[in-house]
Amino acid sequence: MAETWWLDGDSALPLSAAEALDLLRRRIAAGLLETWLGSSEGRALALVTNTERAHVTLLDDEDDPGQHVVDPGARGSSGGYVLANGQWDEYPDEHTVPLAHALRVVAGVVEAGVPPPDVPWRVER
Repeated sequence: MAETWWLDGDSALPLSAAEALDLLRRRIAAGLLETWLGSSEGRALALVTNTERAHVTLLDDEDDPGQHVVDPGARGSSGGYVLANGQWDEYPDEHTVPLAHALRVVAGVVEAGVPPPDVPWRVER
């Protein structure tokens, strides 16, 4: 059976890649800038955005330090990453990517289980 993904806490509703992107866009438009997706394999995929750039993290399980998408050529940092608990974060731009790129990464993981091959990751394991 193929891995399925859903909005964290709602495993009854598996998402296609297109549905996951639609969900993310709707949440961002509503000001919900942190979204976690869970998978049937126990993995988690998180996207936190400031509406311009996004931090995307992929975890193999709840104890995994994971990996995140990077933008090796980016300089500086950006704020405005609002977590669900109200915390405001700032990330080095090297640890985030433009939002459109982040959405492509999420679609790749949801559709194929892996990000697009041209996407650089920083592994924290």
